[in-house]
Amino acid sequence: MAKKRVFRVAGQSVPAGETRDLRLKISEQFTGDPIAVPIRVMRAKKRGPIVFVSAAVHGDELNGMGVIHDIMYGPQLHLIAGTLILVPVVNVFGFETLSRYMPDRRDLNRFFPGTKNGSLTSRVAYMLFEEIARHSDFGIELHSAAQPRTNFPNVRGDLKNADVRRLAWAFGCELIIDGKGPDGSFRREATKAGCPTIILEAGEPLKIEQDAVEVGVRGVHNVLRELRMIEGEPVRPTYQVRITRSTWVRAEVGGILRFHVRPGDPVEEGQRIATNASVFGERQNVLRAPCDGIVLGMTTLPMVKPGEPVCHIAVPSRSLKSLRLAAARVTGGKKRRHRTGALVQNLARSETETMPGRGSYGKEQRKES
Repeated sequence: MAKKRVFRVAGQSVPAGETRDLRLKISEQFTGDPIAVPIRVMRAKKRGPIVFVSAAVHGDELNGMGVIHDIMYGPQLHLIAGTLILVPVVNVFGFETLSRYMPDRRDLNRFFPGTKNGSLTSRVAYMLFEEIARHSDFGIELHSAAQPRTNFPNVRGDLKNADVRRLAWAFGCELIIDGKGPDGSFRREATKAGCPTIILEAGEPLKIEQDAVEVGVRGVHNVLRELRMIEGEPVRPTYQVRITRSTWVRAEVGGILRFHVRPGDPVEEGQRIATNASVFGERQNVLRAPCDGIVLGMTTLPMVKPGEPVCHIAVPSRSLKSLRLAAARVTGGKKRRHRTGALVQNLARSETETMPGRGSYGKEQRKES
């Protein structure tokens, strides 16, 4: 917890009880002019945890920026304790060019904690890590899917860490994915350095989607309530599912896809995921679920080549039958401060067939290739 009444970041002091908009210099342009990351620091008068919320570590993932904008410009957030660091755009280079990557074609989210005298990406990672992660007690990263994909809202973190587990459950997503994250990722290295960090994955890149923004804003507020930094109790979903494993369904042949499922749908082994047809409309094959699970993410591009990812399936540790029964129970007895989300509604459906009419080519051909 913060012990000093004056908090310093980006070379500037922010006294208790004040809010400041700062710019952290991370590099320079060809002209020698500074390149800086925008940061808002909000401090309560009462001491408490220091929490960072960051977005757009991949420059084309804009939903997180939308979340932080809503927190900044929506109903006034009244901190009763602690310090909140808001970083709406981490990768300002990629943000300017609508690119996931840095100018040296590296992924910033594989270079933390960075090095002071390394490559451009490594230096930027170092500056951000030293100024943000090392000054914070907890962290929340906001992500979207990579192009051309979309993700059903889910929180990810190393659930073996008690503090990460606390944040992940408090955030309030229906799907919680257990994992440390890739080597060099911001959340993995921040957690390792003593700043327990979770991430939200929601929606598509290059968009600000209202549904994803609502999930993110509610989740950040939930974490701040859990840490007693703002008043109120967390608004939790009626049911949450922990995931420890996932698998990808990949295209077997090239062609044009018609989808039979959506993100958040439960699927059973053998259920149709997508029909793949040639440009002349001749069906080439049907992609089916390799196991029971929940659709975590999907491609948004209907054209595929062999081996390209089509559908990401989260594999719960419990059977779909038990999840459906549990979902049906909780939807029948909703409590105050609980909400019924899309996943619970899908699980609680009485019918379990695939709904073949959705996005299909019409009549099934007699023989599958």
